Amino acid sequence: MTIAPHHPVQPATDRADFIAAMGNAATGVTVVTTDGPAGRFAQTVSAMCSVTADPPSLLVCVNERSPLAAAAVRNGHFAVSVLGLGQAHVSDVFAGRPGPGTATAPYDFGCADWDTHTTGSPLLRDAAAAFDCRLADAVVSGTHRVLFGAVLASAVSTTARPLVHHARTYGAHRPL
Repeated sequence: MTIAPHHPVQPATDRADFIAAMGNAATGVTVVTTDGPAGRFAQTVSAMCSVTADPPSLLVCVNERSPLAAAAVRNGHFAVSVLGLGQAHVSDVFAGRPGPGTATAPYDFGCADWDTHTTGSPLLRDAAAAFDCRLADAVVSGTHRVLFGAVLASAVSTTARPLVHHARTYGAHRPL
């Protein structure tokens, strides 16, 4: 595994314009977790996608300031839970902003029920989809670490509809 710094090129767009444009991109909502000698951590992540089906792999982008970034590398594995419509509160908790008047603290695993599979990383029970990954590679790019995972196990709910994030609000996918 290599953690190589990415050498940024001159930005082609204004940062504020870029953030505004990305805010108009609808994304799925995931919580990425790890557990092991480096600790148990989780973070809400919207930047997750498949890399290839042969072999099954995916990537997630985690801010370098999050303790999850270093812990996933040290633990050598991570898991991804794709949140369902009734799980927006889990997204808020692991984004560091549990709702007002809740007893849940930021980053508190007590906000939901969890299972483990092959690696021991927590997976959200009743998630719309779940992926348990061995860390295959990690690359630093700007403020984030891109974690590449070899998917050791995956599951999909036949009933849960995925939670979507768009324009700083949660929503649902609706077929045309």
